Amino acid sequence: MAVQNPTGIEKMISYPKFDTVEAKRHYLKQILAGAYRIFGKFGFSEGVAGHITCRDPEHTDCFWVNPFGVSFNRLKMSDLILVNEDGEIVAGKHQVLNKAAFAIHAAIHKARPDVIAAAHSHTIYGKTWSAMGKLLDPLTQDSCIFYEDHGLFADYTGVVGALSEGDRISAALGDNKAAILQNHGLLTVGHSVEECIFWFVTMERTCQSQLVAEATGKEAIKIGHEVALATRNNEVGFPLAGYFSFQPMWQDIVHEQPDFMDITAPEPAIVLLA
Repeated sequence: MAVQNPTGIEKMISYPKFDTVEAKRHYLKQILAGAYRIFGKFGFSEGVAGHITCRDPEHTDCFWVNPFGVSFNRLKMSDLILVNEDGEIVAGKHQVLNKAAFAIHAAIHKARPDVIAAAHSHTIYGKTWSAMGKLLDPLTQDSCIFYEDHGLFADYTGVVGALSEGDRISAALGDNKAAILQNHGLLTVGHSVEECIFWFVTMERTCQSQLVAEATGKEAIKIGHEVALATRNNEVGFPLAGYFSFQPMWQDIVHEQPDFMDITAPEPAIVLLA
């Protein structure tokens, strides 16, 4: 996953800093709940499918995720559950976990200590493109975000349930920022929740763009290797760019649906349930 930060951008954009782990956890849960609302707003849900996770800042072998069966459009901070590496719910008021979410995300968070957040859902253009069984081409500036930085998991065997399949998906992801799960959908990861969500949104739209381009019946003009790579590394595809590109979506969802922020102050330190 590209980590370059072009000279000077860190002077304009920086990640938030926190005095306590409780304050950081509160922030992460707030962004995560807002991310679910963004997915709901964009129609990135299909029944009970789809999940976004965020690694806990203190208990780093645990991650926050949505409870099974709660609408993305209704989810609030207080709905989020904390799951450990054994698939046990150790914090939160809900007691039902999506087994597919655990199988996929547990493997990714274990294999990729650099990853803070991961997102997967069955979006219309993502799952349609996934049926093609191939990677995205560098057809546009935005598609350069994923140039030589996404993998293909070409081994669909049904609904993910086994941890071994999560391991195989994680292997297909590798060190990239995203993966296409053949006959299934899209998966993105990030060094922040913000980055992960922007990658997912723009990857879905990149799939849409390439499907439309191919539907014309004409051969699309691809961006050359050197330009595509430089565009990814120096302009649109590095972590801080993803973090910052998320901000307009965040501003809109806070303005439109502020009720998801139902926990108004950092909670006390979490003592994990036995």
